[in-house]
Amino acid sequence: MQSVLNARDTGTCSHAAAIAAIAAEGGPARPVIQVEDVHKRFGAHQVLKGVSLSVEKGQMVAIVGRSGSGKSTLLRCMNALETIDQGQISVCGHAVHDRRTIDLRALRKEVGIVFQGYNLFPHLSVERNITLALTTVKGMQRGAAVARAAQVLAQVGLAEKKDAYPEQLSGGQQQRVAIARSLAMAPQVMLFDEVTSALDPELTGEVLKVMEQLARGGMTMALVTHEMAFARKVADVLVFMHEGKIWESGPPNELFDAPRTKEFAQFIGSGL
Repeated sequence: MQSVLNARDTGTCSHAAAIAAIAAEGGPARPVIQVEDVHKRFGAHQVLKGVSLSVEKGQMVAIVGRSGSGKSTLLRCMNALETIDQGQISVCGHAVHDRRTIDLRALRKEVGIVFQGYNLFPHLSVERNITLALTTVKGMQRGAAVARAAQVLAQVGLAEKKDAYPEQLSGGQQQRVAIARSLAMAPQVMLFDEVTSALDPELTGEVLKVMEQLARGGMTMALVTHEMAFARKVADVLVFMHEGKIWESGPPNELFDAPRTKEFAQFIGSGL
């Protein structure tokens, strides 16, 4: 149950054209994200119990499961926001598990992560929230940073909000700004941790539309989500986590139509 099926071979992926183009070029030498036998404890509580999965270039992998199953912890481990107790994690060629050699600054330039909380600076405009990291972390000139901010704001449908402040935006708009801020850094991978869980249905739709556009554009993505319809429609691979392990993984349509375990059948039947 631990290995994730290769969605390129299933014909079910929602942005097959992007992945086919990658395959035509010879495909990646190794997955962009490789998680191998990862264990993680918080004190006496073991959160991850030997998790292994891979995400190839251009794939979207959706991770679902009940609260406490280890989903968010796994995502945070991918970006070195949490250390692991055992196993290996490679992301964009970085040995994330090796805290002695990992260059966190370099890793986080290549791996964007967006959380449920928007984490915007309330005293800065939308534009400055985006350009701040570009000028201070990447050393980009202010004019180039402003141009990049305009580009990513247009990408998430908020070009007209560049001079607004976070308090003047809806929750959905703030989340889209948070996504734009990560995109501005030109990451190879985007991680999303339940980014719509605090939004009402209308605002959720705004954010999911942006994420779908990213997926169809070939962005490599791993996301933790409770949006089952979205995962079924857009993801290449669905991963169901339960009690710190990967219980099922594979093409979303196959798993939803014919659950292999009673745990996943109960999960999707519960409407969670």
